[in-house]
Amino acid sequence: MTQAAKVASNYGRQEMLIDGVWRGSGSSQVQSTFDPGRGVPIGEVPFATREEVEAAIDSSQVAFEKWSRISIFERVKYLFKMKTVLESHFEELAATVTQNHGKTILESRGEVHRMIENVEVAISTAYTLAKGETQGQIAEGIDEQSVKEPLGVFAVITPFNFPLMVPFWFVPFAVVLGDTVVLKPSETDPIPTTQAIRFIQEESGLPPGVINLVQGSRDVVETMIANKAVRGVTFVGSTPVARRVYELAGKHGKRALANGGAKNCIVVMPDAKIDSYVPAMVSSFFGNAGQRCLAGSVLVPVGGETHGKLIGKFAKAAGEFRVGYGMDEATEMGPVVTKASKERIEGSVERGVEEGAKLVADGRGKGVHGYPDGYYLGPTILDDVTQDMRLAKEEIFGPVASVIQTDDLDGAIDLINRSTDYGNMACLFTSDGGAAREFAREANAGNIGINLGVAQPAAYFPFGGKRESFFGVLHAQIDTVDFFTDKKVVVSRW
Repeated sequence: MTQAAKVASNYGRQEMLIDGVWRGSGSSQVQSTFDPGRGVPIGEVPFATREEVEAAIDSSQVAFEKWSRISIFERVKYLFKMKTVLESHFEELAATVTQNHGKTILESRGEVHRMIENVEVAISTAYTLAKGETQGQIAEGIDEQSVKEPLGVFAVITPFNFPLMVPFWFVPFAVVLGDTVVLKPSETDPIPTTQAIRFIQEESGLPPGVINLVQGSRDVVETMIANKAVRGVTFVGSTPVARRVYELAGKHGKRALANGGAKNCIVVMPDAKIDSYVPAMVSSFFGNAGQRCLAGSVLVPVGGETHGKLIGKFAKAAGEFRVGYGMDEATEMGPVVTKASKERIEGSVERGVEEGAKLVADGRGKGVHGYPDGYYLGPTILDDVTQDMRLAKEEIFGPVASVIQTDDLDGAIDLINRSTDYGNMACLFTSDGGAAREFAREANAGNIGINLGVAQPAAYFPFGGKRESFFGVLHAQIDTVDFFTDKKVVVSRW
């Protein structure tokens, strides 16, 4: 069995990377960042000043002038070095994610794998999707071609729930295509992101300014978007903030790709192989402590007989899900990320009970031996939820399953399409190919799973999203090839 790498007890005040130099911030605004499994601070996060943010952007703008002109083969070499660096620090990065975010070490290793996969796919795009097109002899003696050109500086703003994977939905693609990046990690758990960029900068030889990193929150983001040198912004986080980022980007004439929240339904048909698929369902709802935009949120048994067969087995499996400190290899669910998150989730459960939902499993008050101050919750299941309840409509982002029974597949699809404004993911468990095809066509969500609890797109597919779950045109991962470039058409007569 692989052993988790040792981690520091405290990482001090997080630094920023500006023009190839790691430096502290002169800001007086600082907040603590925690190990949620132990409930103790392990570092401090300064919120960069306007001058520091602008210095990072200026550095990226200067670097772009040279970086965009070197051959794509040279840029690819740097990405191969980036991949090697990340692989050499695999266990260290995974352990830091678990320490600062709380997810299990197995989940953190999975995240680092996905991080590296995005670097690999970015390398492949340099030889394939980054190419232009040519049509000879469009008229007598005239040829026409289109080329994809880098645009400049991009702001990349990332969430707490995947501090390594999500930044790399964007950073390697932008860099290999000739753009430069100013990255702002989540102020909740910036240590893994900062650590990964430090390894890359110090060990890959990447030129100064190609990647800059600043710490902070809302003011930093708004400064980045307003700066004239920034050509576009990517964001992943909650829907209210995604909408705000998209609006600001439009106001300032920027490209924007903004992923928001989710309220994902997991539909179970009468013909589903329940015994086989319950583990996938439980993992969907309670893996990563429910803190992912592809987590199950609403369990939808179709018909009373399905409900009767499913709920007991689902609750039993959830009750056996091992909650504990993430560094323990046997742990299946770690804590939620902050004390405030824990209290907010507990409040959502309490409101659901007050509205009439029935508690089948109550994870509030869950304790973990040896970690009395950690932010732990157990899997929570509420039955008899109705579509008018807040439990059915609002994103909880925690280990909570709301159960809503429907009479048929049409009712389940209608629930998905009308009960909330979100459209991130919807999954169906069935043995009927016709039902699966209808569901895939009619469910209004960007990522569809059939007999899967988490419809996670591979790195060489776009990360879908619809309605209030996504603001923009082009999606994360492979779609960013077109987001980070512009097409120039050249018509020639010789």
